[in-house]
Amino acid sequence: MTEARHSAGGQTKIPRVEVYWHAVTYRTVVLWAAILLAVVLLGLYLMRPGAFATAFDRIADSLYSRASSATGPAAAQARVVNVVGRVQVKKVNSVEWINAQSGMILDKGDLIQTGSDGMARITFADGSTYIAKPDTWVTVEENTVEKNRATHVGVRVNTGAVDLSTGAWEVPGSSAKVSFADAMASLRENTRAAVRSSPGSNQHEITVRAGGADIVRGNETIPVERYEKLSFAQGGPVEKTRVLAPPEPVEPVNYQAITAPEPKREPIRLSWRPVPEAVAYQVRVSTSSMFSSMVAQRRVTAPNVVLAGLEPGDYFWTVTAIDAQDRSSDPSDVYKFTLFAQGKTEQMVLEIEGTQLHGNVVEVIGRTEPGAALLVNGQTVASIQADGRFRHFTDPLPRGSHAIRMVGQNRRGATASKDITVVIP
Repeated sequence: MTEARHSAGGQTKIPRVEVYWHAVTYRTVVLWAAILLAVVLLGLYLMRPGAFATAFDRIADSLYSRASSATGPAAAQARVVNVVGRVQVKKVNSVEWINAQSGMILDKGDLIQTGSDGMARITFADGSTYIAKPDTWVTVEENTVEKNRATHVGVRVNTGAVDLSTGAWEVPGSSAKVSFADAMASLRENTRAAVRSSPGSNQHEITVRAGGADIVRGNETIPVERYEKLSFAQGGPVEKTRVLAPPEPVEPVNYQAITAPEPKREPIRLSWRPVPEAVAYQVRVSTSSMFSSMVAQRRVTAPNVVLAGLEPGDYFWTVTAIDAQDRSSDPSDVYKFTLFAQGKTEQMVLEIEGTQLHGNVVEVIGRTEPGAALLVNGQTVASIQADGRFRHFTDPLPRGSHAIRMVGQNRRGATASKDITVVIP
């Protein structure tokens, strides 16, 4: 027992207490915990290696399935990829209309409505594309896209006009559909068609420009082939007729770069293959791929036209054939050309170092000048590094040989172009 001591003043003096401790860092604690865990796991493995491997496989499978479920649905969504003018969307679980934006994800049951000046391009993960024209109201009806399984996509045209196209399906049994009035059109691979539906006048039609479609109305299935149109009134009989074939553009070739010392004075010649039944052609040129802003419209009798007065920039053009009864074909494929002002200095640096295939996507690797503007098949190269190196991924390409056109312009106004050929096996 410790004996208390008394000072001279009679007060009790508290004895001195000494405390000792040893500091342990968090890193040391974590290190010893890891060593202990490793020893335990090693012991379990030595005692029951089979059970340990099974448990590990289950954990890995669980983590993989979670990662797949986190990334899979986003890749399988339909999206709005182009918006022009007034376009609104009402989500399936909402009562409010919101303004559509490029990149917006669409779900089954969503409604898309375009105004009198609006257009919207909707793409599905299988490559099917639906373009809603002005004053159109469509519904996403189906969007089943799973890896290595048949895909099923479709929309309903409640009113208005929709141009649509399908690609080549990787899995047999895939489908792309469009419904309108009391009809359902099942589109085949590599098909381009146009649907018009007017509930007010009870006039509905589908015109096939390429490929084919099978139209189902009740118990009746009607095949519609290339350059055929099927029209009907809801509840009434159908009428199938041949339509005038659209012209085939010749020059400028798609994505061609045209350089000129004075672009506004440069004559730009557009030409196309003549259509035997045509007596005239309607040419349209626009700065928008959806032709929302027109630069020129000409009606000519020859299969070509010359334009002048164009500013440097990107241009899109299409042509329609007109027969003796003043009936018009569908527009031709849309071609794009780019008009550059020729630089007064040497050409810019543009080198292609190689290409790599990622499935049916081509990666283009090269070098140019920092700050240059570069297009690959009409698409802007988004990222050019400080040393001028770049990597660009194209859109998915079908099997076969493809020419990739690259054009660019540096800050001094000099231009350069390169052509490369790739083969998708």
